[in-house]
Amino acid sequence: MWDSPSVHKAKVVISANVDGGKKRQKKTLLVSGETQLESLLEDLGLEQLYPEKLSLSTILQIDKKTITDEPAKCNSNLPWYFLKKLMMVNVTARNVNCTSACESNVDAASGETELEFEFDDLFDNLNLGDMLNPLDIITALFLCSDGFVRQEMALKMSMCQFSVPLLLPNCDTKQCTLMLWALRDIVKKYRPQSLSESKGFTEDRIVLSELPMISFVRLGECSLSKSEILNKLLSNSQQYHDTFVHHDMECGDSPRRISNGLVEITWYLPCGNKNMDVFSEPVTVANLRGDIASFETQFSFLCETSAAVFVFFDTLDSKCELLTNQHHKAQIFLVGNHQSKDSSKDALKKVATKLGLTKSNILLKTKQMNDADFVKKLQKTVSNVVENLKMKMGIEQMAHIAHVQGICVDEDSSDCQTAKTNADAITAEIQDILEYKEAQLPLQGQIWKELTRLEKEEFRLRNVGSETIENYKSDLQTEKTKLREKQNSYDMSNAMTCFINAISSPGIERCYFLKWMRMNLDNVSRGKLSDLREQYKEKCKNSENKAEIKDIDRQLSNSSLGTEHFFREMGQIYEASLSLPETDPSRQQLQHLPKLCAELLLDGFPLELVDGEASNIPLRWVGDILSQLNDLMSPKSKILVVTVLGVQSTGKSTLLNTMFGVQFAVSSGRCTRGAFMLLIRINEDVKKVLNCDFMVIIDTEGLKSPELAQLDNSHEHDNELATLVVGLSDITIINIAMENSTDMKDILQIVVHAFLRMKEVGKKPKCQFVHQNVSDVSAHDKNLRDRKLLLEQLNEMTQAAAKMEKKEENKSFTDVMEYSPDTGNCYIPGLWNGNPPMAPVNAGYSEAVYELKKNIIQMLESCESSAHNILEFTEWMKSLWNAVKHENFIFSFRNSLVADAYMRLCTEFNKWEWEFKKEMYTWVTHAETKINNFGTVAVKSETSDMRQLLTQLKSEACTVMSKWETKLLENLAKYFKQTEGHVYLVEGYREDFANSAKSLRQEMESSVFNQLTAAADIRQGMTDLDRIKENHTTNLEERVCALIDTCREKKVKMEDKELDTEFDKMWKETVNELSFSKQKTTNVIPNVSYYLRDNVSHKGSHACELLSQKSLEDCGLVPFKYTADGLYKQIIHTVSKFFNIEDHVKAVQNLADCIIASCTQFVTERMERKNNYHDTYIQEILHMIDKSLQNNQDVKIKIEFEVSLKQHICGVAARQFQKLHEDFIRANDPYRCLNQNKEKFRTDFKDVFHERDQCQKKAEEFTDRCLRPAVEDFVYRSLGPDIIGEMKTNQTFSTRMFFQSSVLLDLLSEDDFETYRHYICYYEEYVKYWILQQILERFSNGSTMFELEDKHVQSSIRSINDAVNKAKTEKSGNLKSFIQNVCQELGDKLVISQDALGAFMILNNADQEQFAHWLTECVKDMAQDLQEKFKETNILMKLKKLNVNPQNELFTELIGCGKRCPFCKAPCEAGGKEHGKHFASLHRPEGLGRVRSSETNKLSTDVCSSSVISGQDFRCAATKDEYHPYKDYTAIFPDWSIAPDVSLQASDYWKYVLVKFNKQFAKAFAAEPADIPETWKDITCKQAEESIKVSFNTK
Repeated sequence: MWDSPSVHKAKVVISANVDGGKKRQKKTLLVSGETQLESLLEDLGLEQLYPEKLSLSTILQIDKKTITDEPAKCNSNLPWYFLKKLMMVNVTARNVNCTSACESNVDAASGETELEFEFDDLFDNLNLGDMLNPLDIITALFLCSDGFVRQEMALKMSMCQFSVPLLLPNCDTKQCTLMLWALRDIVKKYRPQSLSESKGFTEDRIVLSELPMISFVRLGECSLSKSEILNKLLSNSQQYHDTFVHHDMECGDSPRRISNGLVEITWYLPCGNKNMDVFSEPVTVANLRGDIASFETQFSFLCETSAAVFVFFDTLDSKCELLTNQHHKAQIFLVGNHQSKDSSKDALKKVATKLGLTKSNILLKTKQMNDADFVKKLQKTVSNVVENLKMKMGIEQMAHIAHVQGICVDEDSSDCQTAKTNADAITAEIQDILEYKEAQLPLQGQIWKELTRLEKEEFRLRNVGSETIENYKSDLQTEKTKLREKQNSYDMSNAMTCFINAISSPGIERCYFLKWMRMNLDNVSRGKLSDLREQYKEKCKNSENKAEIKDIDRQLSNSSLGTEHFFREMGQIYEASLSLPETDPSRQQLQHLPKLCAELLLDGFPLELVDGEASNIPLRWVGDILSQLNDLMSPKSKILVVTVLGVQSTGKSTLLNTMFGVQFAVSSGRCTRGAFMLLIRINEDVKKVLNCDFMVIIDTEGLKSPELAQLDNSHEHDNELATLVVGLSDITIINIAMENSTDMKDILQIVVHAFLRMKEVGKKPKCQFVHQNVSDVSAHDKNLRDRKLLLEQLNEMTQAAAKMEKKEENKSFTDVMEYSPDTGNCYIPGLWNGNPPMAPVNAGYSEAVYELKKNIIQMLESCESSAHNILEFTEWMKSLWNAVKHENFIFSFRNSLVADAYMRLCTEFNKWEWEFKKEMYTWVTHAETKINNFGTVAVKSETSDMRQLLTQLKSEACTVMSKWETKLLENLAKYFKQTEGHVYLVEGYREDFANSAKSLRQEMESSVFNQLTAAADIRQGMTDLDRIKENHTTNLEERVCALIDTCREKKVKMEDKELDTEFDKMWKETVNELSFSKQKTTNVIPNVSYYLRDNVSHKGSHACELLSQKSLEDCGLVPFKYTADGLYKQIIHTVSKFFNIEDHVKAVQNLADCIIASCTQFVTERMERKNNYHDTYIQEILHMIDKSLQNNQDVKIKIEFEVSLKQHICGVAARQFQKLHEDFIRANDPYRCLNQNKEKFRTDFKDVFHERDQCQKKAEEFTDRCLRPAVEDFVYRSLGPDIIGEMKTNQTFSTRMFFQSSVLLDLLSEDDFETYRHYICYYEEYVKYWILQQILERFSNGSTMFELEDKHVQSSIRSINDAVNKAKTEKSGNLKSFIQNVCQELGDKLVISQDALGAFMILNNADQEQFAHWLTECVKDMAQDLQEKFKETNILMKLKKLNVNPQNELFTELIGCGKRCPFCKAPCEAGGKEHGKHFASLHRPEGLGRVRSSETNKLSTDVCSSSVISGQDFRCAATKDEYHPYKDYTAIFPDWSIAPDVSLQASDYWKYVLVKFNKQFAKAFAAEPADIPETWKDITCKQAEESIKVSFNTK
């Protein structure tokens, strides 16, 4: 029956069913010259890949197909569906068909009614001619793939116990190819009967194994299913498996379009159990698809290579030339179906005679014989052949026969052969592996291990002994240098020269070479390693065999040789070369090596991160490879990292290989050592979801159980490895094999430790527990109890780890990381379905791993942390490894990404903080203007009571500050929600910055309230004076008006002289009549005394007694001098030079000097402002003293010192404030003010008398005496915040770290001892001075300052002009009202002097309109005059006049908390004011903090960042002169975090300084010069500068 034609391009397909539906034959009519192969490839969507070839990187990349369960909907989906399943070793991979084909037929049938139903349609729907045979898909994929994909497919097919292609046909060219290369990677392990007693086994690469091959072919049509019979033949009664595709499998009966002529091969391998083995010896089984009549070449090849050929037939031609003409070595067996109606005895007899066959060579299936009986008979025949025939041949040997017969061999390509030659040249030399490694790979042996030991000792300082730390470290560095010199003394070995040349070859040849190398090296070491590995497993079952286990472990290491050893040697050659000068030819010749390895990484080869044998990372080598990788990738490529951890030999590598299709070494002789990383591309369709371009997979060596760890001291190594890989990963898979659950608890301790460490340093990896070998379908529910038990154990481990790491706030595992017992566990059944070696991979295993893969991808999608780029990953790796080298990881961890994230957070927070402060400065300026204008014509407010105004302003201030506090906290919350910038790394600082925001609000509130109160009280004090002045002015105006009238009545022309006489007479009379009560001055000292006593009263009665012993008037008359009085202090002073502590008296005197300098500056600023004294001033001074003493608690002081210091400062301040108060009273004395205006009144009197036009003159007077001072005052009140804002645009002032690094670099450029001494001994004073210099330098050219000043001048001019214009429109009756209106408009901005305004208002007869005109002109002139004046004014003079002092503001912000390292006095750089811990990026040799040796009085060279990791002790006043371990310094200084140097060169800066000025410092500190370690003397100025950039992360 004919189907309706299915048209596809120029192809017509006509199908028909024959032979009872048993076989489907398909005739394909092709037009336009399209071949059978092209037609199928087009159907499969593979036409492009036939010439170009499919690569491994394409197959392994993660795309939507690999993580979704959508079935194949069309034929072009089928190859990918097959590959996806095959790469995950899923035994259902060959069950491929399209859902759409099935569904369309079913839908067509179901859509018809009963009436329309025709019986013939039933047969139409059964004919699924569009189904594709799995063999066609497999053949097509092999034809369209490169050699590496073929090899991978063959390997995975073999694991699934699928048959694999031996001869691959091309139906277009009629040529076939021997798949030698494709099968090369298959390694099989089995136990022949001969080894069953000894429990030994054979393991070999299958193409090299010489095994008898039995071939099965078909002649003509055959009613027996040859492939099905073969499957039964190879299966024992308990374990049937479809090795060969047959017609009863899914789509197995679809007609084959291109796979006829395919010879498949499989192997039967015994397990050594007589009851289970079908054959006692291994045997190769080949199966030719199609009729041998059509494929004589293949048949001939099989006859030449096989021990026996079984020919299946239904009918025989009596001549049967095909069988009789073969000159074959193989025995021929004829297998016929006697039930077939076409069978002929005569023909059979003739053929048997011709071939000389005996009865045993003919097998017939009779009607009485069922399949099982027939298979048994066949098995027996094959067994006899295998046991009796001597002909054995390896697949490699078949290549010669193939060449003779004109069959291609896939290894014949020039790339493959050249690579083979190169690999053989290297590996042929290997006789004894250990000797070979020592001769050809010398750099990675004992030298590298010794370098590793020295490196770790540099960080751990366990064996310092009595030597000084820095001298010890210097000796270690010298030893390292010698070892590097020793490495450089070796010439590059022949093997390494060949290896490097080979991997430098182009593209595909390099890949072939590395594969050949890996296979050759595996072949060399397999025998020894396999045996040792088995011994190791056996011995490990009994931990009493410790010495033997240790010996076997050593032998395993010695006998292991893989490509990683060659790359390791390359790494050592490269690292050693870096110690040579940059211009050295040897070094330059090796610069290309990292790029070679980076290219290999991109090609999918693994890179060894951790050398498991030396337990170290060659950081420069790996770092440079990754740096090159970054250059090779597209810019901004991101990566996500998946890692596996677990007990050794629990199938971690197999798990990763199954999950991602990759190839980590898993053969039984090899065991992963260290850690390897591998790159997998992410396809475009998944990139957006995962926000990354590559996935990095890290495979690690197994963690050892405690018993085994004790043997080779690998506890430390396991901890290091776990911490590193957990730190690098976004998701860590914790692999737990159920049979190893006894070791699980100890392994969990290591893992939990790693997670805890990560939490503490800001990294939050996710974890997934994988329980292997759990096969029950109800495992998830049944294991509920186990999961609870696991969580309990995890909690227990967390507490133990937290105790060890001194982070005991972590009580449970969920405190450390997100983990749910329900979703965080995955159960995977055993790998094999049955007994190896004939067991296929368990489908359940593959499906469970696939589910795990999907789960991991989903977890990565929801990762809060942003993906790293390669450079960030490299930075993490370096900092993790450096921290791991220390004993205390959390304490030692420093990372530039964390530092960078912290710097960004500080920068952002400082911006928000400055916005808040700037807003408040503007607001306070506005509020003070309101207060200063209170009670004058300029005020619009309805409030008549100053107290009410003050309350109102305070309330308004609270509202504004609350709004800003909320804004700061919201900004902070928003900042931590972003995914970029690695903000999750600084999550631990979030609370510190939130507290800093709250603290800032409190500080601002206190400061603002003080300013408002002082301004209000001073203004209130002026109110009475203003009233008196106003009365006097009014009285005088009346007298002058009366005098004018009197003079005019005389009707005599009066000259100016006469007018002067009359005016003087009137003035004298008036002044005598006015009551000028003398203004009383307040005595400031009692007020100061009151606040001082109130402050000291909290310190106890003794403090109050001390205060009473001396009157405040007698304090501060002479410079403050601290002396060591009293016996105890005398002793301290005398013996302090024998302790490693700072000289006590000098320390206290320095502290006093700094505090006095700060308070003196505060007093000077208040004096400059010429305001009245206010009690808040003395309160602020006392607060400053308390704060400084609090910040310098490391300087132990007595209450006597505190009281005497406060008395001294308050005594000086009281006298200054008394003068300030008296000057203010004098300046505002009504009599004096009146007399000041006498000449102005005289001039006005004459003008009015003579009736002169006063408009221009009065406009000038109003401008000069009222507006100009007000505008100038406004500019100086506004300029401070502007200068600060301008300075903050410079990165130097953005964060404390930048600031510190800038100051230190500036010191380095000055290169002056006195400057360094000033910086070290008087840090705050120096920093203030330095900030001032930066301000002066920034504004020295004048243009920037002029812009800022002009901005405020222009703003004032605009306000004045607007006020004048508005006053004009209000039609006020006289000039007085006009001026009042103008002043009222300006009242919110300018403070106009009431004295000047009052004097201006009298005797004013100017015309309003004319006055307004002249006023506008005068204001223009005033703007120009002010601009000129500002240009001419010295910047220092300007700074003194500012309301907000930029120097102080910047100092306060950048000095931070003001704390200094208790050992070396380095300043704290932590952001925000409320940080939990103080830290400094760069510590100094303690000698620069005056510490010296107790025996020799020599300055100490110890650096506290090294001391804190040593076993040494310290003593100081804080320890009460008792020795205390440096390691436990936090017990004495709990607020400090002194991390070890970010690198061993980090403190080079201060080492350089001490070397250069050693003698000068010694003299200044009254000590002997330090003994400088030799390596310090080699530090250059450039290295010192570089160390600043590294330490402060400001590169």
